[in-house]
Amino acid sequence: MKLYGVDDEIILSGANLSSDYFTNRQDRYHLFSSKDVTEYFANIQDAVSSLSFLVKPSESQAGFEMIWPEDNAAPSPLEDPTHFVKESTSLLAGLVSPKTAPLTAHDTTPRDKRDTSVFLLSQFSQLLSPDTSTELPAVTHVLKTLSLPQYANSSWTFTAGYFNPAPSLTKLLLSTQSHGNTVITASPFANGFYKSPGVSGLLPDAYTLLARRFVRAVHQQQLEASTVLREWRKGTVGEPGAWTYHAKGLWITLPGSKDPSISLIGSSNYTKRSYSLDLETNAMIVTENEELKKRLGQEQRWLQEHTTIVTRDDFAKADRRVGIKVRLAMMMVKLLGGAL
Repeated sequence: MKLYGVDDEIILSGANLSSDYFTNRQDRYHLFSSKDVTEYFANIQDAVSSLSFLVKPSESQAGFEMIWPEDNAAPSPLEDPTHFVKESTSLLAGLVSPKTAPLTAHDTTPRDKRDTSVFLLSQFSQLLSPDTSTELPAVTHVLKTLSLPQYANSSWTFTAGYFNPAPSLTKLLLSTQSHGNTVITASPFANGFYKSPGVSGLLPDAYTLLARRFVRAVHQQQLEASTVLREWRKGTVGEPGAWTYHAKGLWITLPGSKDPSISLIGSSNYTKRSYSLDLETNAMIVTENEELKKRLGQEQRWLQEHTTIVTRDDFAKADRRVGIKVRLAMMMVKLLGGAL
């Protein structure tokens, strides 16, 4: 979750509030000037806060301690995980799936003149039983719709700095009838973990391997004429003036349109981890407003300004081969139930 709200305005982004994210880092930030949108996410933030540990400074070696406040909405998940999930479900279910549309209460625009809808999405799988999360179902529904014959002249652009879409989403992306499709991901040289010490230094090569597998799937399904993968690079991490890439989202351009009518913005990386281990918040923008569509199209295009198309031949080169150490580490993560 990355939410930055003041009064009746809120910024949705995939960026954390750290110096790394504000220094030579390509990300997305969308400002919503809406009391309804802001209140929805404020309620989500309040609810999640009441299910969280309180971090306090201490004189320990770590410099902090985590305390479970007595007035939290549920018992500590470390002491009573079953009761914790029961209470978190009771608290969050009504917020994640509201019974009435949250965007009508303060909107005075006549219904027949509204040209833009914002669907507020949350993914809290580990806190809900049954799971009534809305993000993955919404993305799944949209991509399934694009598999219908009448959407043969549509197109999509998908981006994630850490490219590892959930298997179900990869299958859906490659099953659409769309053409002119683009995946944008970080070059290893634009990955924030490039040449970082320890295990994290293996991550750029791990994502390279995953991108290679995606390109191979595109080839196997004979989709190379309709779907390309682009790597974003602006310098090399660690060198002066270099940028990292962390943008994430989805844009969909409908048949007969030049610019996107649908876009997703928020914290999700659309990975297995996002849908099983993380708490995510997103917004799906659906618009007929030509000016907004134009701006979404501009965003979609300038994110590609520092990209190059990467093919199977590129991944076959010696300098793109992934070593056995990375492959073994990825296998271990999978076997232990983790996810990238």
